[in-house]
Amino acid sequence: MRPKLIKDAYVKENNLVLDPTQLPDSTVERLPQPTGWRILLLPFRGAKKQGSIHLPDQTIEREALATVCGFVLRVGPLAYKDESKFDGIPWCKEKDWVIFGRYAGSRFKIEGGEVRILNDDEIIATISDPTDIVHM
Repeated sequence: MRPKLIKDAYVKENNLVLDPTQLPDSTVERLPQPTGWRILLLPFRGAKKQGSIHLPDQTIEREALATVCGFVLRVGPLAYKDESKFDGIPWCKEKDWVIFGRYAGSRFKIEGGEVRILNDDEIIATISDPTDIVHM
């Protein structure tokens, strides 16, 4: 059986904290390479339990769909190259946490989760910690 692309490498043993910064390079290399001005994001998925209450998978999936935070996995070759829009300064880079519009980008499933591809101008802000944002 082939291991899941993200989940096995992405979920720590206690299933409390999902940390994409710990993804091995071999996993990231297997992910799609965004073309043009697009950016590949891994949406933030919160803790599997709050206090002593384990959240059902359906609740976690619903939160992931509604999240506005993501981890930048890959940046397309033309992202932030349009100087009329960005003045040559990228808004984000690989391994940044970002905020984006709730319905922005295209979602698709991979083994073990979902990723999004957004246009470079759909990034609203960068943040240092996605847990600082209240997710609804």
